[in-house]
Amino acid sequence: MEKLTEERIQQLKEAKAKAVLGGGEKRIAKLHEQGKLTARERLDVLLDPGSFVEFNQLIGYWQGNPGDGLVCGYGTINGKVVCVYSQDPTVLGGSIGAMHGFKMYRTVERALDMQVPFIGVHDSPGARLPRPQEGTTALGGVMEKNGGSIFYPNTHASGVIPQISAIVGSCAGISVYSPALTDFIFMVDGTSQMFITGPRMVKSVMGEDVTPDELGGAAVHCTVSGVTDARFASEEDLFMSIRELLSLIPANNQEKPSRVDTGDDPDRLDDELAEIVPANPNKAYDMHELIYRILDNGYFYEVKPEFAGEMIVGFGRLDGQTVGIVANNPLVRAGSLTVDSSDKQARFMRFCDCFNIPIILLIDTPAYMPGTHQEHAGIIRHGAKVLYALCEATVPRIGVMVRKAYGGGNLGMGIIPGMATDMIYMWPSVEIGVLGAGQSVELFFGDEIRKSENPKELREQKLKEYREKYANPIHEISNNIFIEDIIEPRETRRRLIRDLKFLENKKLPQRSKKKHGNIPL
Repeated sequence: MEKLTEERIQQLKEAKAKAVLGGGEKRIAKLHEQGKLTARERLDVLLDPGSFVEFNQLIGYWQGNPGDGLVCGYGTINGKVVCVYSQDPTVLGGSIGAMHGFKMYRTVERALDMQVPFIGVHDSPGARLPRPQEGTTALGGVMEKNGGSIFYPNTHASGVIPQISAIVGSCAGISVYSPALTDFIFMVDGTSQMFITGPRMVKSVMGEDVTPDELGGAAVHCTVSGVTDARFASEEDLFMSIRELLSLIPANNQEKPSRVDTGDDPDRLDDELAEIVPANPNKAYDMHELIYRILDNGYFYEVKPEFAGEMIVGFGRLDGQTVGIVANNPLVRAGSLTVDSSDKQARFMRFCDCFNIPIILLIDTPAYMPGTHQEHAGIIRHGAKVLYALCEATVPRIGVMVRKAYGGGNLGMGIIPGMATDMIYMWPSVEIGVLGAGQSVELFFGDEIRKSENPKELREQKLKEYREKYANPIHEISNNIFIEDIIEPRETRRRLIRDLKFLENKKLPQRSKKKHGNIPL
């Protein structure tokens, strides 16, 4: 080997070794003191060992800003190829400059080109403030592909490849708007924040004193705003959850999720299911218990578990096939449909439809939550999103009425004829109608009851008669051809699995050509 070549190879090794340290050992130590991992340590936890291949590592090296504050490339998760970037807060605070933004853009673009999932690890205050003397534009260095335009590839990748965001620091501006366009967002308690304008700006403009966590911490976005899908105690737990999620979903919209052998008998019957649900339609219970018993090995990956608890959504498997669960939870707000539950339900169903994941609906709802708060918050508009998502979806969809479905609840859960739910079943204890049995009796017999000698006795008699005749599922199925069958609770799992196999090669409906629909956002 010639001396010059040998010297240059040595120089390259030294440059790459220095670049790996980002902003240097002191800044790395400071990051560790805060309980945080470095950009590269995060990728080490997320990706399969030794699988990461980096792009543009030495951009900004001569200027003392290796990578311009972004580590990006591709690797594998459980053997599945993904494109990923991780913002480095030890280099210029992780701020998004020209090269940093270009690398972000290209990472999403490459993921789209290769039809593989994209993961963004965010720890950035947002756009880098340009210095006046640098002679750039007011927004800094101008490039067509930049941090400020990353929303373009994010948008075009939507519904084509899964996009996942990890928020692992205090993020603002670009570093929250880009994640907001992705399919899933995860945060870490105590160290993650998301906001458009930070506490200082809030204080300056509004005169309001607020801490970063109060303004946009993980708890706020998981329980109040619904921006985030889950929060974790540590970064390691967060990245393990992303690995878990990717095992349930396909790499792109042309594939189906991988089927796995879970070892759970597809013909398993469960007598305990009938014990979980009280016959009294006004008595609360936790729908999670039913979900765990139906799915393979009781495994359920819940999405937004702390937001709009009246609606449960998440992934599980039936005979090894990934399914999306959409279920009312009578334990919270009686399982009513609300503004927040509608957003949660519609977005999840649209993801399932994008990525060929069958939808299972478990229904037990008294319909839409009444009151001025819901009406003024726009329940009409938000509820319409659910109707849009249901009518737009083409994946196999099966509905099981567990106990009750009143009025608009039938509509919001997709079990009205003509909503294209493929199979609809009822349990023997189901009440279905425009109103519940109690409200119907009051409407039709209220005057007669109040004028009787013994109103309480007559009310109970009328209620029993109404439930036996009109609220009885056998009466309903005798007149409603759109309900496939009344099934015993114990056979629910077996029936769902058999129907999913039957619907596996379902033909897509013929629809009018259009640019796109106009969902009521």
